[in-house]
Parts: sequence; structure tokens; C-alpha cells
Amino acid sequence: MTTKVMAFGEALIDFLSNGAIQAGELESFTKFPGGAPANVAVAVARLGGNSHFVGQVGDDAFGHFLKTSLDEYGVNTSNMLMTKEAKTALAFVSLDNSGERSFEFYRSPSADILFKEADFDAAWFADSKGVFHTCSNTLTDADITKATLAGVSMARAANWIVSIDVNLRMNLWPNEQVDIQRVIDWMQSGDVVKASLEELVVLAEDPFLLIEQTLAAGVTLFVLTDGGNAIRFYTLEHGVCEVVTPKVEVKDTTAAGDAFVGGLLYQLAEKGGDRASLAVFSQQQLVDIIRFAAACGADSVTKLGAYPSLPSLEQAQAQLDRF
Repeated sequence: MTTKVMAFGEALIDFLSNGAIQAGELESFTKFPGGAPANVAVAVARLGGNSHFVGQVGDDAFGHFLKTSLDEYGVNTSNMLMTKEAKTALAFVSLDNSGERSFEFYRSPSADILFKEADFDAAWFADSKGVFHTCSNTLTDADITKATLAGVSMARAANWIVSIDVNLRMNLWPNEQVDIQRVIDWMQSGDVVKASLEELVVLAEDPFLLIEQTLAAGVTLFVLTDGGNAIRFYTLEHGVCEVVTPKVEVKDTTAAGDAFVGGLLYQLAEKGGDRASLAVFSQQQLVDIIRFAAACGADSVTKLGAYPSLPSLEQAQAQLDRF
């Protein structure tokens, strides 16, 4: 069995806009399974990885739809919880003419936020190798933060790679005010961090100083994206390196970041899967890993939706061969 990749956080319904509308017309939406960590879990499964999703949905029609969808895409959902205490979260995603998104969330409260620290089970981390993935949407209140950090602690104790995707969604935070120190503390508890330049500007006046501080705090690999510009990655050993992104026709960016992260985590799991292996990658190995992840992200934006847009290993390789 290949190394386990366990994504923790929200699975929700993306109601995706069916396109730009003319004055006086009603906008329509189509239901898709989504949620950043769930997207990452599907991305890993689509590539052939040993993918697991941990989180909570409502014991309602949407929650059952999400579990069935994850199962159908090859994600292990044996540790996915359901509750009658709250409904499954919803997100309405509108697209502009360039495929860029705007979000409206219905998540206050929702089932994913009610996942508790005690819901984590140390037995989930019994394997000697693994990757545990989180994003900032499980930091928006104190209780779900405690649960997130409990999972991080268990993963670190098991010597797993801890993956952090900053993935800030301002309108999920109370009064749209991000708890900056909470996010930074969580970010610096990981081994691999992925963030966009736009997100780092929210967290620090000097984003590049924050990257330096994060590496000094013990993070091994910091990956910085900046739209369609070159991806930069930082390590203490190799400094900074750039990887160009492939140019493709953009239809929908909904799952681009999650496809990228899924490709990254798939590679890290396949090429090692523990913290010791992460520390000894050469610069060229890291370039190859980031290029593969970039190919996954590029392939996803050529298709609509979240899960349906995530590439298979063959599709990712074909995209990689084009640039």
C-alpha cells in the first residue's frame, strides 16, 4: 500500500455559476461536491494515491451526496463523520468572464466546524509514514482550531509530513477579520507550507520576511504561488528557486490551488512520505515535484467544477510534457 495522504477539514457543496448573465436575467447554479481539503483528497486519489478524508458533514441529503461523491472518486471516507447537530456547508461560486471566482458561504454554523478535538483518533496515524493536510478554513473559531492542532500534533508525533495550505477565505472569518497570529502559529507548525503572495500580504507587511521566519521556525519547504506568474519555493538548504507555470486556456479556477496541492502531496508521499525524506530532497528533485504539481493545477483550470476537473496521472503527465 502506498503512503497515506489524509486531508482534514471541510467538505461542502459548491453551487457553481453557469456563466456570466445579461442584465435582467437570473443567474443559475449547478451543484458540485467541493471544499478545499476534500478537493485535495480527490486530487490525490485521481492520481492513484492512497487518499483519506477526515472531517464532518451534516446527516442530510448534501452530506450523503458528498460522502458518496468522495467514495466514487476513490477517497477512503471511513473516518468521515456525520452529525444531526448542523447542516452541511454550502458555497455559491460566481465566475467572471476570465474564470475567476467570488464566493458566498453558508457556514455559520455548519457540520464541519463542529468536528471536535476528541474526534481525532491516534490510530488513524498508526502508519510509519504519511502526509496530514490542513487549511485555514478550520481555524475560524477556537474549537475547530483546537481540533486542527490536535491532528497536527498527532501527525508530528507519528513523524508524518504536515502540510499547510494557507488558503485564506476572508468571508469565513468573524467580521471578515483574520486572526493573523493564529494563522501564523498554525502555519509554522507544519513541514510544507503553500501560500499565495496575496494571502501573505494579509498576514504580514513583509511577506518575504515572514517566509524567512517560517523556515527558521522549522518548516522545510515553503511554496509561494502568484497567479499565473512563476512559482517560487524556499528551503533553508537551497534558498529560493523558480518554476514557470504552463500557459493554458482558463475555463474555471475553482480547483486550481487544490489540484496543485494534491499533485504536490501525491509526489511527497510517493517519493518518501515522512519528515526525514522531506529534508533530503535535492533542489532538482524539488523542481520536478513542483513542476508536476503545476501541471496538475494547469490541467484543472481547463475544465469546469472541482472534482470533475482534477486530473488523472495520465492527464497530469500529458500536461507536464507540454511545458
